[in-house]
Amino acid sequence: MTEMVRKITLSRAVRIMQNLFPEEYNFYPRSWILPDEFQLFVAQVQMVKDGDPSWKPTFIVKPDGGCQGDGIYLIKDPNDIRLAGTLQSRPAVVQEYICKPLLIDKLKFDIRLYVLLKSLDPLEIYIAKDGLSRFCTEPYQEPSPKNLHHIFMHLTNYSLNIHSGNFVHSDSTSTGSKRTFSSILCRLSSKGVDIKKVWSDIISLVIKTVIALTPELKVFYQSDIPAGRPGPTCFQILGFDILLMKNLKPVLLEVNANPSMRIEHEQELSPGVFENVPSLVDEEVKVAVIRDTLRLMDPLKKKREKQSQQLEKPLATKEDPSDSELASAADVNTNAEAHLPSICLKQVFPKYAKQFNYLRLVDRMANLFIRFLGIKGTMKLGPTGFRTFIRNCKLSSSSLSMAAVDILYIDITRRWNSMTLDQRDSGMCLQAFVEAFFYLAQKKFKMLPLHEQVASLIDLCEYHLSLLDEKRLVCGHGGTSGGRPACGGTPQEAALSAQPAEGNPLPCVDSAHKLSHSRHALS
Repeated sequence: MTEMVRKITLSRAVRIMQNLFPEEYNFYPRSWILPDEFQLFVAQVQMVKDGDPSWKPTFIVKPDGGCQGDGIYLIKDPNDIRLAGTLQSRPAVVQEYICKPLLIDKLKFDIRLYVLLKSLDPLEIYIAKDGLSRFCTEPYQEPSPKNLHHIFMHLTNYSLNIHSGNFVHSDSTSTGSKRTFSSILCRLSSKGVDIKKVWSDIISLVIKTVIALTPELKVFYQSDIPAGRPGPTCFQILGFDILLMKNLKPVLLEVNANPSMRIEHEQELSPGVFENVPSLVDEEVKVAVIRDTLRLMDPLKKKREKQSQQLEKPLATKEDPSDSELASAADVNTNAEAHLPSICLKQVFPKYAKQFNYLRLVDRMANLFIRFLGIKGTMKLGPTGFRTFIRNCKLSSSSLSMAAVDILYIDITRRWNSMTLDQRDSGMCLQAFVEAFFYLAQKKFKMLPLHEQVASLIDLCEYHLSLLDEKRLVCGHGGTSGGRPACGGTPQEAALSAQPAEGNPLPCVDSAHKLSHSRHALS
């Protein structure tokens, strides 16, 4: 997860979704990855300026591995000398700066929301009903050459602003430099703002962002989690940093894999002498998040609930000692939670799955990718696996020979491997596979929008693989002859194509209904 939410990885994941669904993913600022896309950045900015001379943009530069505001700065010109230094020192993301944020008390602020990823497959997402609002400590003005370096005006990071002489520690949740998000919503509501719409937009942003991250997470997961282990075996509390624009549209700033759970702050009693003082705002939000995460993730909870349901049924015979023990255990558990507040974490997925499942195209591509990886634990697709994918999905044709497939594999894999720092094993990473998949989809379904081209190719692949699985099940009863699979194909290809991903059953398991549905869709 830490790798997935690094600024460059997050930007790439969201960009893939922006290519497929530009309107649905317009909550993330336009971004360029440095140093790889520096020339593209300069060219695109110049092109927009040529078309609109009045456009005077500001950009924010964020080091890839930075945290707590470290190394972040603002520029007006792509040729800024500081950017040249960044190109030489460490990778970074440069983004369009949001110049018109919503202000409270003339100050810029952001929102830290806590999101629980309870399970990856099936996907389960919870959002805390309250969060933190972190304020700048200098009244906001739109960026200009004179104020670009005013970090207390432009950067909302708590770790930076706490060093400002204007930072206000407050015992109230609705005043000071750190407040509860609910207090901000209450204030906006008093001014006639539709709070339900604000929350709905934020929930949508969170779900869409997690959907962008899950495909590669699945690849990591199948590599690291032992086979045959009942899931879910892990969970994560994420910190989403969100900015509200002046028009109340939420914008994603970044995602933190390990958000701070401190509930106190340091107070300087005398020069060099500090004391930890409880923070009521942090305590109110964070204690509830931790407490309710543990309640939701309790591995024995389902077992106890099942026991309680069994005990509620009328007993036809006299209660035996084991029933008594179960009853007392269930009572103890009920009493233990009786004094706790209601759960502060709200389930948003799969609750709203019907509204968002159409976005999960890359997730389905990841399932195809994992299926053809072959060896358990690897995260990159070899040339044999890619050829087997092409053959089994019937994608080669007179216009796409297997020689052309090999060239496509080599070109894309070589370019992606030159951009990534992870050189642990050679082969095609998921993002390279997605690029190749886009190319194949555009070649095969020329007249459709990109997301329809990709969806059509996924349907086609899943259809042919379901036929192959059905055939293999039938042939499996007949055994093999002459050391070769009874249904044809080399033993190596059969092994690659027959191996499902952990937690992703073969398509044929979904019954004949799915198969007939695929045939109907393709016809």
